[in-house]
Amino acid sequence: MSIMNRHKFLEKNSGPLVAAILVVVSIGGLIEIAPLFYVENTIEKVEGVRPYTPLELAGRDIYIREGCYSCHSQMVRPLRDEVERYGHYSLAAESMYDHPFQWGSKRTGPDLARVGGKYSDDWHRQHLIDPRSLVPGSVMPPYAFLDGEELDIERIADKMKTNRKVGVPYTDEQIESAAHDLRMQAGSPYAEDYSGFEERWGGVAIPDIPTNKTITEMDALIAYLQVLGTMVDFSTFEIDAPDPDDLSAEIQTDGTEG
Repeated sequence: MSIMNRHKFLEKNSGPLVAAILVVVSIGGLIEIAPLFYVENTIEKVEGVRPYTPLELAGRDIYIREGCYSCHSQMVRPLRDEVERYGHYSLAAESMYDHPFQWGSKRTGPDLARVGGKYSDDWHRQHLIDPRSLVPGSVMPPYAFLDGEELDIERIADKMKTNRKVGVPYTDEQIESAAHDLRMQAGSPYAEDYSGFEERWGGVAIPDIPTNKTITEMDALIAYLQVLGTMVDFSTFEIDAPDPDDLSAEIQTDGTEG
């Protein structure tokens, strides 16, 4: 039987066709998956990447709860127009402590992978309260209510324990000091002792002057936004920009991107 006749046989008989598909898919799957069982870690470690502080972790949960990922990706793709607009393309290590990661593929607003430190805390607060006061063409809904919602601090240690179960290397000391460290990073005067924070969190800065207001969900969300893209020193990386002649293949199709 020739190859063509075998092909016709499979096309006319659904049973053998399904069996052949399963065999081919199984072989391809084994080739892709089996090697991963012998690799301890598929993510290359990058200096500077650390777990989120309690305040940043609480802010990340609010970011996910409010569905911010639906309009903002956190993945700069290795295309010329992306790296020129947002900065160095995203590294897998930057999301190694994200469960789930926030890469995304839809952009109604700009990518936020490098937004940390780009704007002041006051800018973010005003933008969340009234987006169009700063970006007239924005379609982002206001989140002013977050500034009136007191942050639930008591559950932050439990959240860190849960993250540790899926691989985030929080230490017992970090978990025990979670509520205290959250207050400290937020500048709360109710943080009894201001020692040990920088040692536990790798030199994360704390405010010089404590605030006298209640720590809100907006405070936590801003802390999370301000850390995005700041852990890695990208000045030590070289960007391999694509050839300008290939730009035609890099034109974005998501015309609504902010």
